[in-house]
Amino acid sequence: MHAVEKKARAFVRVKPTADFARDVIKFGPDNKSIDISIKKDAKKGAVNNTQTDWSFRLDGVLHNTSQELAYETVAKTLVSEALLGYNGTIMCYGQTGAGKTYTMTGATAEYRHRGIIPRAIQQVFKAVARSVDSFVTVRISYLEIYNETLFDLLSTTASTGSSSAQLAVLDCPQGVRVKGLSVHPVSREEDALNLLFEARRKKYSASVIAEHTLNKNSSRSHCIFTIYIESRFRVLSDVRCIHSKINLIDLAGSERLSKTGSEGQVLKEATYINKSLSFLEQIIIALADPTREHIPFRQSKLTHVLKDSLGGKCNTVLVANICGEALHVEETLSSLRFATRMKWITTEPVINVTYDPEGTVKALEKEISLLKQELAMHDSLINRSLVTYEPLTDVQIAEIKSQIHKYLQGATDEIDIMNFRQVQEVFRQFKLVVRQQEHEVEARLRSKYVLIDKNDFATIAAAQKVGIVDVDQYLLRGQDWRGQDLGTRPTPVSPRPSEKKKSATSSERSKKEGTRSIVSGRDLDARLPKNQAVIPPRDLDVKEKARNEDAANIDAQPSKPASVEEPQQPSSPPPKAAAFEQFKEECGREINRIFKENKSILLARRKRSSTVARRINGVKQEMEDIKKALEAQRQERSLQGEYVDEKGHLIIDEKEFLLIMKLKDLKEEYRCSYAELQDLRAEIQYCQQLVDRCRHKLLAEFDVWYSESFLIPTHVQNALQPGGSIRPGMIPTDRVLCLEEDEQDRLERLQESMLPAGPDAVSFYKAKMKTDQKRAYVRATSSLERRRRRPGRAAAAGQDRAPSCLRVT
Repeated sequence: MHAVEKKARAFVRVKPTADFARDVIKFGPDNKSIDISIKKDAKKGAVNNTQTDWSFRLDGVLHNTSQELAYETVAKTLVSEALLGYNGTIMCYGQTGAGKTYTMTGATAEYRHRGIIPRAIQQVFKAVARSVDSFVTVRISYLEIYNETLFDLLSTTASTGSSSAQLAVLDCPQGVRVKGLSVHPVSREEDALNLLFEARRKKYSASVIAEHTLNKNSSRSHCIFTIYIESRFRVLSDVRCIHSKINLIDLAGSERLSKTGSEGQVLKEATYINKSLSFLEQIIIALADPTREHIPFRQSKLTHVLKDSLGGKCNTVLVANICGEALHVEETLSSLRFATRMKWITTEPVINVTYDPEGTVKALEKEISLLKQELAMHDSLINRSLVTYEPLTDVQIAEIKSQIHKYLQGATDEIDIMNFRQVQEVFRQFKLVVRQQEHEVEARLRSKYVLIDKNDFATIAAAQKVGIVDVDQYLLRGQDWRGQDLGTRPTPVSPRPSEKKKSATSSERSKKEGTRSIVSGRDLDARLPKNQAVIPPRDLDVKEKARNEDAANIDAQPSKPASVEEPQQPSSPPPKAAAFEQFKEECGREINRIFKENKSILLARRKRSSTVARRINGVKQEMEDIKKALEAQRQERSLQGEYVDEKGHLIIDEKEFLLIMKLKDLKEEYRCSYAELQDLRAEIQYCQQLVDRCRHKLLAEFDVWYSESFLIPTHVQNALQPGGSIRPGMIPTDRVLCLEEDEQDRLERLQESMLPAGPDAVSFYKAKMKTDQKRAYVRATSSLERRRRRPGRAAAAGQDRAPSCLRVT
C-alpha cells in the first residue's frame, strides 16, 4: 500500500492569565503564527546585537479556548483516522505549570473540563457502538517514566512507588514494546474511565508530585496512555484485521533551575526531566535531517519508548503549552522552537492490516477444490473413471470391511488399492478387527475364570480370607470349579506395596467420578444423615423459582437479610416486612408511586427493545437468504455465460436485479432498526439508574422511618423536639440514627442536576464516583493504621500481654 507523505502537525495552547504580555506576544490574523518582540537591555551598552524579534509559523494557536474546541482542533481527526487503522500520537510539551496535564487529562471535578484522554475514549466507544460491519476490541495501558525508571500505573500486583525492574523496552519485528506492561481490555467507556481515574489516584498518591515556585502540583514524570484498537469484519469473506494504537503523552515540564530554586530530591527529578527532554529534542533534530543515517533512540527510556510514535508510519501531533506572561518569555521561546522543529518531521502513515488465518484456510480449501477438479479431468483422460477423491461413503466402507474379513479368512489373496483414502480405511478396519479380538479373548477368560481388579482391595482381601491368594497377593495353586489344576500365576494380582497408595488414590478418584457404579435412590437415602432427605428435582425447581420471584419483587419483601423471628411481645416493634407495607401506604406513598411508574416505564422500554431486536434478527436472516439466492443466481449466470453491453457493463436479469434492490432496502432497514435499538438501550440504562435510585431512596427512608418510629425511645423523641432537654451532641450514637446528608448524597444530587443536560456524562460521573469512594476508603484505612501505630497505644495482638519494659520518667 502506497503511503502519502505528511508533515507532523504542531499547535500552541496559551495558558489563560490576567497578566498577559500583549506588547511582547502577538498572534497573526490567520491564528497560525506568533510574533514575539522584547526590548533590548540597556545595561549591555550601545552596541548590542542581541536578537529581539522572533516569528513562528504553526498549524494553529489556541488562545482562550475551551477543552472541547481544543479537542476538536487537535485530536478528533487523529482519533477518527486511528479507527480506520492509522497509528496516532498526541504529545503535550512545555514548561512546568503551562497546562500540559490539564490539556491531556483535564479536571475530574466537572464533565466539561475533561481533557483529550477522556474525550478520545468517548469518541472511540461511540464509533464502536455505531459500527455494524466490524467487531471492534479496545484495550488500554498506562506507562509512567520517573527518573529513568518504568512504572505500570494499571498494574494490580505491585504498587506504583516500588521499583518495577520487570518492565523493559524491547525492539520487536512489530515495533517497540514494553515487556511486562499490563494491557487491559475494556468493553465500555465507564470501564476505561475507571482505569484512568484509578491510575491518576495511584500517581498522585505516590511521590511523583512536587511543589516549587512555578507550579504547586508539578508532575515529575512522563506518562503515556495508549489505546489499542483492533477491528475484525463480520463478513466471512473479508479476512482482514485492522489494528492501530493511539499514544497520548503527557511530558514532564521543563524548568530552569535558577528560577525554580529546586533542592534535594526535586533537584534530582528536574535533572532527569531536563536530560530526557534534551535527548527528545536531539531525536527531533535528527529525524528532520534527511542526511542522518542513525537516529539515537536508545539515549533514554523516553525516546526508546517513543521510537514508533515519532515520525515513521504514525500521525504525530504536538501541543506546545506556553505561559502568556512576560516573566516566562525565555521558556516560551524554547517551547516554540521545539514545536517548529517538530513540524520538520515527515511521516508516512499507513493502515495496519493483517489477514486472519481462517481466511488462509478458506483459500487453501478453494485451491484443494480446484486441484480435485484437475485430478478428475486427468483421470477421465486416461480412462480411470472409477477413481474418486471425495470422502468414502458408507457403502464403500462396508465393501472395504468385507474385503478385510475375506483377506483374514484366506478367501482372497490381495486387496485392490484405488487411492490413498482407501489405504487409510484399510488400516482403520484392521485396528477395529484387532480390538474386537481383544474383547472376545477377555470375554472367554471371564467365562472360565473370576477376574479380580487390581485396584479392588476389598475383593482381594476377601480372596485372601478364602485362600485364593496369599499374603503377597499371588494366586495360589488350586483347582477351578471343573477340577482342573490352575497352577501358580507368575504375576502379582495387585501392585507392589510401594504403589498401593497411588492405586488407592486413583481408585477413590474413579469412584468419585462415578465410573464404578451408580448408587440407587434407596442406597442414597440410607447414606444420607437422618436429618436430610432427598428432594425431587421438580420440587427444587419450584422452590428456586419462588425464591427468585421473591428476590426480584421489592413489593413483597425489602432487600435486607431477614432475621430470625422471635416471639412477639406487646412492646416489641413489628416485623420489618409488615412495617414496610405500612410505610408504603403512609409516609412512603409518593416515593413508592414514583418507583412503580419508573419500573413500568423500564419494563415498557425493555419490551420495545426485545421487539426491535427480534425484528433485527428477522431482517438479518432475510438478508442471509437473499445473499444465498444472489450467489446461486451468479453461479447459474456464470455457467450459462455472461452478457455485456457495448460499454463492457455486465447485464443481469430482472430477478437478480430485484434481489439486489431488496437486499439494499433490507440493509437500510437494518441500520435504522439498529440505531433505534441503540437509543432504546441508552433509555433503558437511564431508566434502570432511576429505578435503582428510587429503590435505594425508598429503602433508606424506610430505615429512617422505622428507627424513628419503633427503635428510639419515647422520652428521647420528646427530648429531641424543639425546646427539649437534649442539646445537639448529647444523644448516644447507638440510639439515634444520623440523618444528615453525606458526601455520597450530595454527589448523587449533583449528578441528578447535571445529567439531564448531558446524557453522555453518565460514564464519566460513574467512574468519578467509584474513584472517589475508593480514595475515601484508602484514606480512612490509612488514618486508622496511623492511629493504631501511635506511640503509647498497645497493639491489638498485645493488649493482654505484659509490657517487656517500662519507661521511667
